Amino acid sequence: MKTDPLHAMTRFGLGAKPDQALPADPRGWLQAQITGADPVRFPPTLPTVSDGLILLAEQRRLKPPPGESLIEPLYRAETEAQLAVLIDAAAPFRERLVWFWANHFTVSVRQGAVRPIAGAFVREAIRPHVTGRFGDMLLAVMRHPAMLLYLDNADSVGPDSPAGQNGKRGLNENLARECMELHTISPAAGYTQADVTAFAAILTGWSVDRRDDSPGFVFRERAHQPGDKTLLGRSFPEGEAGGILALDMLATHPATYRHLAQKLALHFVSDAPSPATVARLAGVLAHSGGDLKAVSLALVALPEAWVPLTKFRTPFDLVIASARVFGLHDDPDPASHGRLAGMMASLGQPVWTAPLPNGWSDRAADWAGPEAMMARIDWSYRIAGRPIAGEPSDIALASLGPALRPETIDQMRHAGDRRDALTLMLTSPEFQRR
Repeated sequence: MKTDPLHAMTRFGLGAKPDQALPADPRGWLQAQITGADPVRFPPTLPTVSDGLILLAEQRRLKPPPGESLIEPLYRAETEAQLAVLIDAAAPFRERLVWFWANHFTVSVRQGAVRPIAGAFVREAIRPHVTGRFGDMLLAVMRHPAMLLYLDNADSVGPDSPAGQNGKRGLNENLARECMELHTISPAAGYTQADVTAFAAILTGWSVDRRDDSPGFVFRERAHQPGDKTLLGRSFPEGEAGGILALDMLATHPATYRHLAQKLALHFVSDAPSPATVARLAGVLAHSGGDLKAVSLALVALPEAWVPLTKFRTPFDLVIASARVFGLHDDPDPASHGRLAGMMASLGQPVWTAPLPNGWSDRAADWAGPEAMMARIDWSYRIAGRPIAGEPSDIALASLGPALRPETIDQMRHAGDRRDALTLMLTSPEFQRR
């Protein structure tokens, strides 16, 4: 199996970075990122979820004018820190997995309460479990205030619970529905509306304590629907323990393994992965009990993952890959915050702002429309005008290696100027793919 180092950096990672040496053993380099420890250490000044919830409460109490938001500086610092990790990542495969799972478990700042804790959600609920058990990640996600607030479970109340007797609040099915439909078994499992309602009842009481000195997850017994519940033909006891058992059942369900395998293959291999590819990944998950390290290593071993690059880069991918090859970083001047985040937003994929709980699409058809492509061309021309060291042809070769087509090099050599040459590289079919 041919394992080109630039292919490894592009397909599995975040794109080449000319000042980083190419790995002599691409597969071993990828495997080491999964079997080794996470090398990323975030600044201790970044807020925890408790810090974010405290600030959210203070913002709502003081109601400052838009230009004096208490939350916005925190959100900006979090965005800058997490994007900076991607630009210089020593373990870019691990970072791609972090963002893959963060998209799988989407929370969006379109729900205002999520804004100060979206970054903490990725750092606390996603990143620690990227090479662990899927069930552990699922439980961490479902207990995290960002998810509980985003999908309205924090205020879900069992109709027959003490808190539900006054009739002011009732059962909210959003989190239960999305957990089953998007996060675990998917509609292919054949669950019913009765299952959704039962799961929502199981999750009543899973809430957020916003008044404590260290706010965070809390199980509210008074809001929990009493009695046993039946989900997918299995009975679960009342209380928080019933929810934990139900999540474990969903996390280890064969339909969940098939769903996760389909999404991993779609992201890393092809917009239309073969049934054999999906079956192989699902088999690894089933055999290992949902071990995400094992399935990540299985991705690297797939022969079909080493074929010529065909996956169309999303705006997120394109901006990060361009920033890596050109050495672009967010300007340290606070007045020019969010240069990279702003680039992603201008191309239609603002950070942590997915329009729906199913997250951002992984399919080319959703990103390659005429208007979107014109936006990419305009954006590429703007980026190519920045001071960038090196000859355009050398940058292209360092970025694309064997994937660089003779036609692209020829067009770059005949370009009117340096800016045009770099624009041609950025908009070439090979750079637009990973």
